[in-house]
Amino acid sequence: MEFKINSSAVCGVIGYGSWATALVHTIHTNRQSIWWHVRNSEVLESLQNEGRNAKYLNDIEFDTNLINATADINEVVANSDIIIIAAPSAYLKSFLDGLTVSLEDKFILSATKGIIPDDYKTITEYFRDTYGLSYCQLGLISGPSHAEEVSRNKLSYLTVACKDKENALIIGEKFATPAVQIRYSDDIYGIEYAGILKNIYALAGGLAVGLGYGDNFRAVLTAAGAKEMTRFINESYPFERNTMESAYLGDLLVTSYPSFSRNRRLGQLIGHGCTVKSALNEMTMIAEGYFASECIRHINEKHNVYMPIADMVYDVLYKRANPRRKMKELTSLL
Repeated sequence: MEFKINSSAVCGVIGYGSWATALVHTIHTNRQSIWWHVRNSEVLESLQNEGRNAKYLNDIEFDTNLINATADINEVVANSDIIIIAAPSAYLKSFLDGLTVSLEDKFILSATKGIIPDDYKTITEYFRDTYGLSYCQLGLISGPSHAEEVSRNKLSYLTVACKDKENALIIGEKFATPAVQIRYSDDIYGIEYAGILKNIYALAGGLAVGLGYGDNFRAVLTAAGAKEMTRFINESYPFERNTMESAYLGDLLVTSYPSFSRNRRLGQLIGHGCTVKSALNEMTMIAEGYFASECIRHINEKHNVYMPIADMVYDVLYKRANPRRKMKELTSLL
């Protein structure tokens, strides 16, 4: 089956958080018209009247002549050819509530690094199964990318992954700027799961910080996380890939260390002694690693890959295991 994107394709973005805002800003930098589904009334009003997102990255200014912000998802989908999914995975189904416009002639580009809870499906798997789309119509944009840096034109490297190279190049041109370099891949499965797993390992790193472990151990923990990620991806879906590339290892590193990382912060709060519930309540944005931990545990029941770090994080988050004791046990396994 073949699906071709026209070079004049219009982008529509679903989601209004920091990453969605950064992606819109990048497309906007290329002076392209964008449709933007924003269901938060405060954000929508500020975008329409002031050309900025009042809640996220509010120092970024948009040309209101290029931004078509609306609460009507059907209006966005009807007027767009490439639909960019940048909503948290845990709430994606609620974002899609009310969608009646067909997706049969659309290309879905996931920018969400998470799994649909309870469904145990990645974003591309969910759109394939729910809307009957083929993988020729599905792709990703991923890589090491803090929204705060991308939106402020800090040099960043993003990877577009899809089956058709021509489609990938057209998508890449939408995002390529002097500050955003684009790489290409056809490893949809590997890059999508790398973007999911890295949040779990960043959470483990945050736990280590909160418990008082130093940089020496954190380096070992992150290296072991990279090995564990590679092991899961390669054993669950063999493919010719190099997980040392930026879309895999780079994304893990950028999530594990900097203060921007919400998954690292969640782990750090728990390591400091917060309960999981209170730590989640402290978060102002979604930490995808929390949901991913339970989903990966469920998915791995089929693959049975050795994943001691992911298992430790799951036990702490969902089994009320003592973080200090579980981290101590993990140190003998790395």
